[in-house]
Amino acid sequence: MRTIRTTGFAAALGALIVAPVLAGASSTDVLVSNGSPTTPFSQNKQNEPAIAVNANSPNVLVAGSNDEIDEQGCNGSSCPFTPGIGVSGVYFSFDSGQTWTQPTYDGYSARNCLSGPCTPVAGGPIGTLPWYFENGVVSDGDPGLAFGPKPGANGFSWTNGARLYYSNLTSNFPTGAAFKGFEAIGISRTDDVATASLTGTPAQEQAAKNAWMPPVLISKQSNTTFSDKEQIWADNASSSPFFGNVYVCWAMFQGQEKSPHATPAQLQVAVSSDGGTTWTQHPLGAAANNRERSPLDGCTVRTDSHGNAFVFGKGTVSSAGKQTFELMSVSTTGGSTWSTPTPVVGPVTQPGVFDPVQGRPEIDGITGARSDLANAPSVDIANGAPTGSDATDRIVMSYVSGTINQQHVYFTESSNHGGSWSTPRAIEASGDYGIYTAPSISPNGTDVYVVYNAFTTQYQTDTTNPRELVGVMTHADVSGAGTGSFTELHRGASGDARGSSTNSLTDEFLGDYVYAAATRTYGAAVWNDARNALSCSAVETWRASLETPTPGTKPSPGAVCPATFGNTNIYGGAYNDPSP
Repeated sequence: MRTIRTTGFAAALGALIVAPVLAGASSTDVLVSNGSPTTPFSQNKQNEPAIAVNANSPNVLVAGSNDEIDEQGCNGSSCPFTPGIGVSGVYFSFDSGQTWTQPTYDGYSARNCLSGPCTPVAGGPIGTLPWYFENGVVSDGDPGLAFGPKPGANGFSWTNGARLYYSNLTSNFPTGAAFKGFEAIGISRTDDVATASLTGTPAQEQAAKNAWMPPVLISKQSNTTFSDKEQIWADNASSSPFFGNVYVCWAMFQGQEKSPHATPAQLQVAVSSDGGTTWTQHPLGAAANNRERSPLDGCTVRTDSHGNAFVFGKGTVSSAGKQTFELMSVSTTGGSTWSTPTPVVGPVTQPGVFDPVQGRPEIDGITGARSDLANAPSVDIANGAPTGSDATDRIVMSYVSGTINQQHVYFTESSNHGGSWSTPRAIEASGDYGIYTAPSISPNGTDVYVVYNAFTTQYQTDTTNPRELVGVMTHADVSGAGTGSFTELHRGASGDARGSSTNSLTDEFLGDYVYAAATRTYGAAVWNDARNALSCSAVETWRASLETPTPGTKPSPGAVCPATFGNTNIYGGAYNDPSP
């Protein structure tokens, strides 16, 4: 499927003022990354999706992913990231996730280079965030999205409209030096998602680009800093004394590009109280100590109806035998001060098997998809947005933990602001081996949705057999006593994860997370999907050889692989509460 095109400004603007369209509860899903091609590799590669809902207009959803639509095709066996080309894809829905559009902007593009050597074009078509090239930086993916109120003359108010925030990793353009270090955190913003979604005529596409503000760099950087794995949230309940504040958390690595033994420094949190124009950065917890403790990583940030801000991450606790726990830090001051991170759930374990080929854990098999953040916490809070009037402030968390072929998708919750947590329980279907998960809870706290990616085949020590990946959406009702049993709302089509790939071709790639969002009437989710990706026997043979003392010759995908090798997509769905 190609980009869904609107007929003009009126069509997109009108989408915002119609009554919310309720997604059907039938077992359906939709291709979210529908503007990206099916071939060649790596232009056909998307992963690591995120999604946000406008709490004040709950029919409006925006999603993001790592999207290589603007990269060049492979040059023989070399399929590199093209220097200067952005990968932060963005997609819009104005009917509660039933249809999506991926706009086309202009920027620095190599999408017309289907193979061979390439010279990117300034002012070419891009399906990723605009205004990065023009500001000397590159959008590098790891998307996070959040809607908050738009600031106005009298402060933040939903009557001013909504502001969309898109956080992502950011690198310097090859000829520039906008910041120190290797990767920074950048924030894009728009107050007009209807116009930002336009695609079609040159005038519409220019208007769409102009709807975005230039990116803002928010992380403090040294020459060795690699900022990574960020997430974003806007305080979207008007009952909060810090209504409109925006929070971004991330892991700050020092020396990652200079040493294979580099570890994160403290987790970082940046806070903005002026709509994302200026930011104040705060470290959370202690610095890294390789022998005794690893600091927080894989963070999530949320706010409750009283303006309390919560940051969660995984980290080892030296007093608990260096085991890993889900840790929580809280700010009651709008982000100006933060509590010491404390363990709240755990211990949790990384279920992957370490593979020396890529130096990371994998769940599905050798040279498989990395699973570094499988046991990282994903969190949501029933904060009653947009007003906070019907908030329960219940906190829900999901994560994957266990041993290989015995890992589970766990769910836990707190009804007292994180003071205590329910005993974690496995919620995945029998025969599912989770890799990533995310929960969402309706603003009024009545419904919980959990999405997860899982393999339906066990860990494999060869590369010759399929490794089936699915996306699953589940739901549970909340009563006074807590969240009830989860039922499956949807199971996506299965796909062979061997058809996914890093640009180096050495292993599969699915990214680090999936994502969900909830309204009072439906839950929406996005997940990694391999149903349209075909594996390549030549690549599988080469990958297997990397595990031996005598690696083979790296193949050229364009010459020996199926056309849709590497064609991973973002699929998603929106599902009603089945028992209102």
